[in-house]
Formats: sequence, C-alpha cells, structure tokens
Amino acid sequence: MPSRLKKFLQTAFGFLLAGLFLYLAFRGVRLGDLWASLQDVDYLWVALLVPIVVSSHWLRAVRWSYLLSPVKENIPTRNLFSAVMIGFMVNNILPRVGEVTRAFAVGRSENISKSSVFGTVVVERIIDMVTFLFILCLVLFLYPNSLDPFFSNVDAVRPIFLVGSVGFLAIFIVLFFKGESLFRLLTYLKRFIPKRFEIQYQQLLDSFLSGFGVAKMRSKYTMIVVLSLLIYFFYALSLYVPFYAFQTLAGHNLDFGASVILLTISTIAFALPAPGALGTYHQFLSFALTRLYGVDEVTALSYVIITHEVGYIITSVVGLYYFLKDHLHVSEVVNGTADNGMV
Repeated sequence: MPSRLKKFLQTAFGFLLAGLFLYLAFRGVRLGDLWASLQDVDYLWVALLVPIVVSSHWLRAVRWSYLLSPVKENIPTRNLFSAVMIGFMVNNILPRVGEVTRAFAVGRSENISKSSVFGTVVVERIIDMVTFLFILCLVLFLYPNSLDPFFSNVDAVRPIFLVGSVGFLAIFIVLFFKGESLFRLLTYLKRFIPKRFEIQYQQLLDSFLSGFGVAKMRSKYTMIVVLSLLIYFFYALSLYVPFYAFQTLAGHNLDFGASVILLTISTIAFALPAPGALGTYHQFLSFALTRLYGVDEVTALSYVIITHEVGYIITSVVGLYYFLKDHLHVSEVVNGTADNGMV
C-alpha cells in the first residue's frame, strides 16, 4: 500500500473514531442543559489549569534534557519546551505525528541527528508507560472498585488486570535497561536487508541506539524518576482542581484519589488514535464519573469538556506560537522526517 494512502487512511480512521466517541459521549444530553451547566462553572478555578498544564509540559521538557544528554549536553530547556508543545499541537490534528515532528524540530535547532533525538522520544514513551503502569498497579491495589463500571464480573477480571499490569511493567523496565540487546538483534537481521539499504539501515540503528544511551547513565536515574512522577502528579492535579469549579460535584467523594483514577482512564483514552483524544476522552471520563461517582450526565460532560478543551487549546495555541516563531514549515517537517527515515 502506498505510504500516502496509508497515512490518509490512518488519519481518516482517527477522525472517524473521534466522531464515534463524541456521538456516544453527547448522546442523550440536551445541549441547553449542557450550556446552562457550563455557565454555572466557577472559571477562576478553571484559570488555574493554565499554569498547571504548562508546568507539566515544562517538566516534560526538563526530563527530556536528561534523556538527550548522551546525544548532546546542555540543550536549552526553552528549545525542548518549544518542541514538546509543537509535538502536542501536531498530535491534536494528526495522532502519532507529533513525536516525529518534535524530534525533527530539536534535531534542526541543535544540529544533531534527528534519528538519535527520535530514539530518546521512544525512550520517553517507555518511561511514560512504566510510570503509567506503576500508577495503574497502585490504583488497582488501593481502589479495587475502580473497575466496577466497566465489567460485569469484576472479581474475575481484577486479578487479570493486576497481574497483567505488573507483567507489562516488568517488560517495559527490561526494555529500557536492555534496549541495547534489542538493537543487537536488529543488527543481526541486517543480513536480510537489501544491499542498497544496508548503510542507511545501520546508520538508523546506530542513531536509535545513541538515543537509548541514558540507560547507561545511572547518575540520571533519580532525576528521571522524580520528574516522571511530578509530570503525572501535575496531570492528576489538572483533573483534581476542576472539581472545585462545579458546585454540583460537592458530596460525590471526588478527592485526589479520584483524580488519579480518572488520570489512568484518560491515559488509555489518549493512547487510542483519535486526534487529541477527541471523543475518546469525553466518553471514557464521563462514563467513569457517572458510573463510579454517581455524577449526573450533564455535569460529567461539562467537567470533561472543561478539562479537555483547556488542555487542547493551551497546547494548540502555544504549539502554534513556537511553530511560527521557530520558522518551521509543514513541507520542511514532512520532507525532513522522511529523509531521515523516521516516517
């Protein structure tokens, strides 16, 4: 299948998925009631989401500097933050493309291998998955009823989820520390690559391997772990603070633990290939709020709209600002990433 057709079909599927879940989320909710609920929101609490969301992305840029240190030391955090925001902006439109875009942006601004930078993005995703699975294990252990709305036979499913989460956590930890062994296997497979592609294949492997170099730098581990937990703390905080913006949420036992549970559910929603988690986020979180905490459908959907759209707008606006300020062009990004074997 031609690559352009494949990309078109992937994009079309993402928007169809978003449309389907948006329909499911808004089905049965009167727009007049939803508008009235949104008018009753205390937007002073909502305004607090701006520094919280920006801080979480800034922390991600700081952590990225540690992951990039084997490739290049002392990259300005501003340049990394710019690339992070550009990546999130692109993901709001084209899922998964943002990771490649921010690797290209940093590679260009710092004059380093874009494939090596993309290797650190892969490492970042592994660390995010480890952090998420760690939090998921805690949620399943501390809040065993969190699965109740999703399965009819929770007692049978809960152990499977817990064991599966621990198992995948172990796999991703091994992948982080033993990534070099994986690349040795890929090097061995080079013999099956056509001769004319051997040099490019080896160069790509070498670049990716340098992106995994942080696994050998034990001195970086503590800060990477601390920053990873802080990032997810701010993510949970961005779901906790809006509870106070809705008077109708009082008395529903929505504490910080509830925001952590919602965080695990939203992370799954963002993992699906809908642009910016449109629809998937709305349906998953509104369903959890109504079934887990007894929140009425209108208030639940209002909360979901506020929390999603604030983050969506911030990443889109700030990302677009840096995209223009750093003089990036869509054609340049597409051609540059293709030339470097990243798409």
